[in-house]
Amino acid sequence: MYLKKIFASYSYLFHPIFIPLYGTLLYFYYNINYFDIRQIYLVLIQVSIISVFIPISFFYLLKTLGLVDTLMLHRINQRKIPLLAQVFLLGILIQKSIKIELMPELYFFFLSGLISLIIALILLFFKVKASLHLLGISSLTAFMIGLSIHNQMNMVYTIALLLLINGLVASSRLILNAHTNKELSIGFVLGTIPQIIVWYCWL
Repeated sequence: MYLKKIFASYSYLFHPIFIPLYGTLLYFYYNINYFDIRQIYLVLIQVSIISVFIPISFFYLLKTLGLVDTLMLHRINQRKIPLLAQVFLLGILIQKSIKIELMPELYFFFLSGLISLIIALILLFFKVKASLHLLGISSLTAFMIGLSIHNQMNMVYTIALLLLINGLVASSRLILNAHTNKELSIGFVLGTIPQIIVWYCWL
């Protein structure tokens, strides 16, 4: 029971709604010398509001209406509306906040994340459920690998930690009976492949 609670914490700590914020924090951490501190704070606030606080508020609205039961959205029919909302919000973030001229690397991180979410949403209509947890953490891992190559910077410890987190999150979803191996694999592929494809645009 204690072990199950520990693994459950990984599911909450690395919930997909936090991935855009984690990616933004890591991006600025490794590129802090290229940006004004006020600009960094402004982007972080915008990302926090649009990708974290609004989705959480929207979730509680849906819960009040009886359309969802938990933040983990185990059932396929409960995932469609929140995922559509997340696609819409991420699109706004890309259009209004993350400018390609100023932050091309971060822009393509969000763009490929948007592509991954759209594919995951489409798959729901074919009764195929992808692990959004693996989609999120694998996309972040691929982004950091690309950023390491782009900046010619040794980020081996960060990448190794993220790979470990991939394993912990996958184990967490299995132990909690939230996903099958197939669903985890689909999530991993959906998160990784679009990130690798857009490397061509910014590496």
